[in-house]
Amino acid sequence: MDLRGARALVTGASSGIGATTAQVLAAEGVVLALCGRRAAVLERLAEDITASGAPRPVVFSVDLADRGAAADLGVRASDALGGVDILVNSAGAFATGSAAGDDAPERDLFETNYWAPMALTRTLLPGMLRQGRGAVANLTSIATVTPLPSMGCYPASKAALATATEALRIELEGSGVNVVLVFLGSVKTPMHEQASQPYGTALRWMPLGRPQVAARLIVAAIRQERATVIYPRSVATIRWLPTISSWVSSRLMLPLLLGRGQHKSSHLPKSDILG
Repeated sequence: MDLRGARALVTGASSGIGATTAQVLAAEGVVLALCGRRAAVLERLAEDITASGAPRPVVFSVDLADRGAAADLGVRASDALGGVDILVNSAGAFATGSAAGDDAPERDLFETNYWAPMALTRTLLPGMLRQGRGAVANLTSIATVTPLPSMGCYPASKAALATATEALRIELEGSGVNVVLVFLGSVKTPMHEQASQPYGTALRWMPLGRPQVAARLIVAAIRQERATVIYPRSVATIRWLPTISSWVSSRLMLPLLLGRGQHKSSHLPKSDILG
C-alpha cells in the first residue's frame, strides 16, 4: 500500500504504541487524525508532528468506553480527512479482577478493547471498499493465549478482538483492504507498567519490547500488506504453539504468582482502567 498521502485514524494516540505509530505514519507522508482521552497530550503530539514538516493532524478527545463514541468518531474523522484509508485500533484498557466480572468497569473495558474497534471498522470500511484500498490494524495481546490470575476480562476482550480480526481478513479477501493482527508481548508503555505491577518480579523473565520498534513493524505491515505482526519476536512460539504456551504458563508462571500469595483476585487492586 502506498502510504504517501494516505489518511489514517490512530486511536490510543495519547501515549505508548499509538503515539509512536502516529509519528511513524506521519514520517511516511500519512495525513493523520489522532484519538485519545487527553486532549492536551494529543495537541502536543500534533505540534511535534507538524514541527517535523508533516501536515498538522486533526485531534479528537474521545473516551471510547462511552457507548456510541467510536461510531461517532469514525464519522467525524472521515469528514475531517475527506475519508480514512488506514485505521489503527491501538486504544486499550486494562483492569484487574475476576474473569467473571460483569460490572460497569468490565463492560467499559470490553467497550474499549472490542466494541470500539468493531464500530470504527464498520463505520470506515465502506469507504475503503468503495475505493478498493485500505488497511485495518488491530492490536491484541499475548494474554489471549497465556492469561494470568486476576487479569479480569482483559484477556477475553483481546481474544475477541483477535478472533474478529482473523474473521474479517477472510471476509475481505480480494477486496483490496488488508487486515493486520498485531500480536504483542510485553512492550514498555505506561499501560504495561501499570498492568504488571500486581505481579511483582514474576514477569521479569519476559523480554520487554520498545514502542518505537512495535510502531515501525505495524507501519511496515500496512505498507507491505502483511497479515500479522508479532513483537517481540520471542513471543512467536506463544502465538503459533498456544497449547504448549498455556501449559508452560500454568506450570511456571502460576507457581511464581502463588508463591507470592497472589492466588486470589481479592489480593490485587480491584480496578485500574487505563486509556
